[in-house]
Amino acid sequence: MTSGRVTVYFAALLARTEDGWQASDTDLDNVETLSDFADLARDASVDDDTVLVFIEQEDAWFGVVRVDGEEDPRVYLSNAAAARRSSYGALLADELLGREEPEGDLDSLVDLDGTEDGEPEEDGAVADTADASPPAPAGPLGDAQILADLGMSERELAALSEDALGEIADMLGCTEVLEAVR
Repeated sequence: MTSGRVTVYFAALLARTEDGWQASDTDLDNVETLSDFADLARDASVDDDTVLVFIEQEDAWFGVVRVDGEEDPRVYLSNAAAARRSSYGALLADELLGREEPEGDLDSLVDLDGTEDGEPEEDGAVADTADASPPAPAGPLGDAQILADLGMSERELAALSEDALGEIADMLGCTEVLEAVR
């Protein structure tokens, strides 16, 4: 829940096949890491071809995770600051920003030099903390060329409107298969 209301996501997989694109609705209940997104995509892959995982939250932001065979997943978020306010968006934004999940044990409170987080070091500097990382931008973040080889330029991706996933499906020529799972 976010701000007393339920966060609503739409998520779908588009897998490229010899016969075109196949869409399937997807359940994100077991997704906790970018690797989980990649595994989900690879499970839907036909012959290690391209799979796109679409995720959208109430027209506030959308994300695309692209997996090509065994290559590392590529990620694009339309608005990283908005995405950070939701669990799946924060997961993807943190991955793109290089932030790590804070550990829940006491060992994470002590730096290698023996000082606790926030305790001044000898030169008076404060130890680095996760809060010191740059904030998420109020705009696109990630691989803006994620769909370039499929026909959508960086500029076109950045200009997408409220129905971004529908517009991407139009460009890919698979609107009907995506609509079937919406």
